[in-house]
Amino acid sequence: MTPKIARFLAEQLPATPCLVLDVDRVEANFCALQRALPLARIFYAVKANPAAPVLERLVTLASNFDAASWEEVQACLEAGAQPEAISFGNTIKKVSAIQRAFERGVSLYAFDSAEELAKLAKHAPGARVYCRLLVENKGADWPLSRKFGTTIEHARELMLRAGDLGLDPYGLSFHVGSQQTSTHAYEAAIGKVAMLFTDLTEAGVNLRMMNLGGGFPTRYRDAVPEIDTFGDAIMRAMTAHFGNALPEILIEPGRFIVGDAGLVSAEVVLVSRRDPKDPVRWVYLDIGRFGGLAETEGEAMKYRIVTPHDGSKMGPVAIAGPTCDGADILYEKSNYRLPLALSSGDRVELLSTGAYVTTYASQRFNGFAPLAEHYL
Repeated sequence: MTPKIARFLAEQLPATPCLVLDVDRVEANFCALQRALPLARIFYAVKANPAAPVLERLVTLASNFDAASWEEVQACLEAGAQPEAISFGNTIKKVSAIQRAFERGVSLYAFDSAEELAKLAKHAPGARVYCRLLVENKGADWPLSRKFGTTIEHARELMLRAGDLGLDPYGLSFHVGSQQTSTHAYEAAIGKVAMLFTDLTEAGVNLRMMNLGGGFPTRYRDAVPEIDTFGDAIMRAMTAHFGNALPEILIEPGRFIVGDAGLVSAEVVLVSRRDPKDPVRWVYLDIGRFGGLAETEGEAMKYRIVTPHDGSKMGPVAIAGPTCDGADILYEKSNYRLPLALSSGDRVELLSTGAYVTTYASQRFNGFAPLAEHYL
């Protein structure tokens, strides 16, 4: 919690549930990543938090942007980004989305299949394209390895075909999974993709870029490696495989940029015991999985929770949301402990919830409105 957020909560007492995000912290995180990987171009993953104040601040910092839809492309343009600063990084795009982006000057597109490549050749002729490869996601709290990416062999074939279709085979990409806590994942993926990069270059393909994706973690309940640790490991691996002939390096951070810049302020709706003999209390908040905390699925993201009774005697709890849905349980198996004094009406804060919360919120499930947003 930054001083600016603490002051806002104390003075304004905003209605809950709400997100409060310090845009200055977004800038600080962006600059920290620049220092850790000075040779890389940062393409902010808009899906992490597409709020206009976030995008506008990043535009002033000369950030680039990784967009997943035409709507995200449009949001970046409206925030002041130039078309050449936008990568349409989703490998699954509607024809209408490709057409609109191309008409507005976006010239960089991802793909991982022959079918998507054919769509790009037809509707974004001459565009720069990069192929996403399937890599290991071990170490990631939120893996992305099943839905996206293709094999080395297929990627080689597709990149050779791209030039024949009139496209510019610009580079290769991978993603080691969201909230990646292991530097080895990047090192292994760079080694795998570098071999294909060299092979294609020797085959006459004019490759110039390697996109390392995102995945850089933010601190939740458990400590994670510092961003400098990732930067050092990545550059050692890139130098080991490319020497001084480094390709252009792109990265697509989202969570690292906005995650710890914001928090969710919530209200305790109920604290109850199902069985008087059971030491586990059930704590129900006015926000749950359907209110934006979707990344608690499988108890993947374990947010730190601050209460007004911290420092007093604690006891085990299960934590759930307010809806009439049995799936709306945040934590039941992750050994959460909260103060015994916690009761209905108390305000609590879920820290580091600046990423992947506002856009996951349902519109009005059970009638509950999406959480409010405050950008400072």
